[in-house]
Amino acid sequence: MNKQCESSSQIETLGDEYKCQECQDKGYILVKKKAIDENGDQLKWPNGTLRFDEVAIECDCLEQSRIRIRLKNALIPSEFANARFDNFIQNTDVQVKMYNSITEYLKNFNQLHTSPSNSLGFIAVFGEQRLKDLPPNERLTAKKLHNNFGIGKTHLQIAAAKWLMKNQKIQENDRKRGCRVLCVSDVSFIEELTAAKMAGDGGSEFQKLIKTATSWADVLVWDDIGKSKWTETREGLYYQIINERYRNNKPIIFSSNEDKGTLSEKIGYAASSRLFSMAGQYLLEVEGEDQRLKRKEKIYV
Repeated sequence: MNKQCESSSQIETLGDEYKCQECQDKGYILVKKKAIDENGDQLKWPNGTLRFDEVAIECDCLEQSRIRIRLKNALIPSEFANARFDNFIQNTDVQVKMYNSITEYLKNFNQLHTSPSNSLGFIAVFGEQRLKDLPPNERLTAKKLHNNFGIGKTHLQIAAAKWLMKNQKIQENDRKRGCRVLCVSDVSFIEELTAAKMAGDGGSEFQKLIKTATSWADVLVWDDIGKSKWTETREGLYYQIINERYRNNKPIIFSSNEDKGTLSEKIGYAASSRLFSMAGQYLLEVEGEDQRLKRKEKIYV
């Protein structure tokens, strides 16, 4: 191989090492823009030619990197890593209803997210606690009539979380940045908060968790809210988080297997009043056939 070919080969090899060929991993590219004076007229060089200045602008790869970081920080459950709107199966009327509602909500997110009614929730028509309180001989029939499990609530929540992180910009002071989303599952989230509150570290870990849920996250995705067993301490935690987000117009996208009444008993009436008010027209009472059970039936047929 001659020296020229060897040099060319080395250049190609070096080029392959860059993750982004456009900016060579610098995170910005140089572009020429018109040099404008205070009156809006383009400046000229002393020789009379129009003046253009080189300015650095962010490369597209920088935002893609930020999206990957936001997705990692969102704490999306591994079983829903592939949840998207385009692979959400709409077999039933309730699935169509939920899909249409959440996609409409996202289309209107720019107008909604700083308003008092900025949230969305899927709750049961007939709550899980109400089912448990029925006599055993009535419970199975009521469960079949008012099933709220396996209808796709969590899939749609996670799909919405991903869409927001990839597409939505949030105005912060004089700049726009990507939307920060936190996804939590009720039982593990409340248990983690309770343990942190009881830890002997002066409350530092607890305050960190609370700040993440109330301030850091532009949108809090709260799955299966009200699943935890009621205690006075837990009711206080629900109120602290929901009230803080309510006061600062920060959206919550939530789901629950409880209905309005039983969810209020689980998280406290003060917290539920604020939560339902935040959801407004996007509070949907849903029930339908358990699609997870149907999939299992097909496997064994």
